[in-house]
Amino acid sequence: MPSLFASYLRVYEPLTAFDRDRQIFWRRYVKEGRAVAPLEGPGRQRTAVIEALGAGWTRLPDLPDEAYVLEADDTLLVCPWNLRVRVAEAALSARDGVPPVLADAFVPPILAGQAKAVVEDFRSGARVLEHGVPRLHEQIATWGVPLRWFVFVDPAERELTVRPERRVLRYRTEISKARRRASRGLAVLRKSVGDAPITEAVEEGARWLEEFHPRSVVELDYGGLTQLLPDEALAEDDSPALVAEGLAGLSRGDAEAATEVYEKLVARWRAVQLLERCN
Repeated sequence: MPSLFASYLRVYEPLTAFDRDRQIFWRRYVKEGRAVAPLEGPGRQRTAVIEALGAGWTRLPDLPDEAYVLEADDTLLVCPWNLRVRVAEAALSARDGVPPVLADAFVPPILAGQAKAVVEDFRSGARVLEHGVPRLHEQIATWGVPLRWFVFVDPAERELTVRPERRVLRYRTEISKARRRASRGLAVLRKSVGDAPITEAVEEGARWLEEFHPRSVVELDYGGLTQLLPDEALAEDDSPALVAEGLAGLSRGDAEAATEVYEKLVARWRAVQLLERCN
């Protein structure tokens, strides 16, 4: 199961990105006050996935449609959860590293086959650009924030709240800006380091952003990580600025400066990852 100590990269799409039936559904969903706040969503998603996996194990269940909702400039934007994909991913993860006999007992091959088909359908991109076809609107990373995500946002877009009852650190930006940043960063990486893992990661993220409506909003949310970090660390976190600094160093051929920034970022987020082992 995904940890609640996770970060999230989300895309909120305007209703015009969905077919007519989905538009009607989401309007009713919001009007009835059913939209879930990002602070509550991860826990509810986790509960839904666990309950779904414990119910028979003969087929992937049909789960209710849920979403995060954002209103920007009088426009309603929706980030669907796509819980069916989450359940499929969890089913496949449950088989990882387990002897075949035990894996088949927990997740029968027929269910594993269904799960694999669902996940591949969402990740292949073959149908995702068709109007109205569901897209995976949220990426999740446990115990840290992938460095590639910081390429898509700008330090000026940060929103920080550190009240005891509401701890939030997130960045929101127009998807057109995120795409331009991804394109510039990718160009620098291709020229400077070639087909390195970081180049491939940023390229994958750039392709993912292309799946969505041009008036969408991208959100990088530190999520449950805000519970792990003290107020000072959250206030001083400058990861997006450091990533931008590293790319600038690469673009001017200053590999030493870029390496220094990269090592600082890796050390910072490795410290967060190591908290997983503390008990």
